[in-house]
Amino acid sequence: MTFQAFRRAVATASAALLVLAVAACSAEAPRATPATSTPAEPAPAETATANLAPVHPVGEPVVIASGLEAPWSILRLPDGATLISERDTTRVRELLPDGSLREAGTVEAAEPNGEGGLLGLAFLADEAAPGGAGWVYAYFSTATDNRIERMPLAGSPGSHTLGAPTPVVDSIPRAGNHNGGRIAFGPDGLLYASAGDAGNPANAQNLDVLGGKILRLTATGGVPEDNPFGTLVYSFGHRNPQGLAWDSRGQLWASEFGQNTWDELNRVVPGGNYGWPLVEGQASDPAYLDPQQQWSTNQASPSGIAIVNDTIFMASLRGERLWSIPIVRTSTGADSSTAVPTEWFVNEYGRLRDVVSGPAGTLWFVSNNTDGRGSPAVGDDRLYQVALRQVEVGP
Repeated sequence: MTFQAFRRAVATASAALLVLAVAACSAEAPRATPATSTPAEPAPAETATANLAPVHPVGEPVVIASGLEAPWSILRLPDGATLISERDTTRVRELLPDGSLREAGTVEAAEPNGEGGLLGLAFLADEAAPGGAGWVYAYFSTATDNRIERMPLAGSPGSHTLGAPTPVVDSIPRAGNHNGGRIAFGPDGLLYASAGDAGNPANAQNLDVLGGKILRLTATGGVPEDNPFGTLVYSFGHRNPQGLAWDSRGQLWASEFGQNTWDELNRVVPGGNYGWPLVEGQASDPAYLDPQQQWSTNQASPSGIAIVNDTIFMASLRGERLWSIPIVRTSTGADSSTAVPTEWFVNEYGRLRDVVSGPAGTLWFVSNNTDGRGSPAVGDDRLYQVALRQVEVGP
């Protein structure tokens, strides 16, 4: 058994300790930006301008669930339930209080191939939806394209089911790789989606193609009136973005796979051109927007991101680690950049696909060792929880 597999086996034994580790040393529990799964009301002015103390993991992660097959997206619902998508089985699985998993539904139209299949999930509360709870949105690959559908959520925690799907948007280019796939509702109540270039770099600079873009759409797939190009395109020049999250001021951030040199963390603005395939990483070319941070591809290959207390957490696949990146405000507070990143759990849990804010001051992340590129141990893949603590600041 390799050391990495041994560490994962030890973590599995901790599943019986399913006690939520709260960061008791903090003055207050870390706050997730309420914008990554359900629409949030605009933050009050005093909250929006407050400086949130950065947070970092403390202690060893514990296993919440095991036996997942190529998990891709963690979706925590307002009622306390959690759904997890599996790329290759196309199942949506519900996490139960004892750590077991049940099937809430499948996305029948999804056709896995390579990096395609059932990818991102998002949720929209809507009392008018069949079942009265809301809609679960899914980004997935078919034989010919990537698309988004939504399914009504029925039942209660422990017995959720997904109803018949309704199309939202289709004709997003697909390929064996670079499918993007993350979806999330922003603070403005609109749905954002990360679309990869589908292996054709020219897609990223072509505003008539949905690939290589971050998309912004209404809940039913319409074009918002204030989109920068009068289409679903919100930003372009992306290679394969797979992480979307908003900070406390409503600023969108996105993680992105590079090619051979630089992976990126981008501060996304409407109409922005992020340069792919003409530039990769920080090129200092005024025609394009540079990433706020960049990593060599063996340190990152980033997928999902989450923001807690204005600290970005980024799950890394090839890098097999979790990154934390504090957000730094300018003196005017009108702009933002990032501080020096810190790496966590390097090579301890294998490939990491997604990360979300957990309950009571914790962070959840999921491994992705069964996706065909990892080295799975018995019980992989797993959902982990780790406590967060505010960074201590000297006098």
